[in-house]
Amino acid sequence: MTDADAMMLAVALEEARAGLAEGGIPIGAALFGPDGVLLGRGHNRRVQDGDPSVHAETAAFRAAGRLRGYGRTTMVTTLSPCWYCSGLVRQFGIGRLLVGEARTFHGGHDWLAEHGVAVTVLDDARCAALMRDFIATRPELWYEDIGQ
Repeated sequence: MTDADAMMLAVALEEARAGLAEGGIPIGAALFGPDGVLLGRGHNRRVQDGDPSVHAETAAFRAAGRLRGYGRTTMVTTLSPCWYCSGLVRQFGIGRLLVGEARTFHGGHDWLAEHGVAVTVLDDARCAALMRDFIATRPELWYEDIGQ
């Protein structure tokens, strides 16, 4: 992991921990510009807001505001993105995806890579432990979140 990747993942991990502290699902994300500047950050707020569309990636994307183009941006997420969030990355042409872990949930990152997104899966032990502990503690909330 590069120093830049570690810095970006730290922001997403901080967001995931904030979501857990609020009683929500511990998934965090952040969108960075090509120069490494933080554009937006957020965490899954499905529980807190009672809104099933507020995933970490969508929260970070919305917080970034409108941009002319997203091809040179990096979406960082603590967990492999679900199909909804993978669709967001593809729809807006986000050029790079940095995934904290895909052990606990293997989302759409392979599909994104097949469609030209530069994907890096870090297999970060902190991200995996956070999700593994959450799933063990709140399985019903986890399975609701992934639609099972």
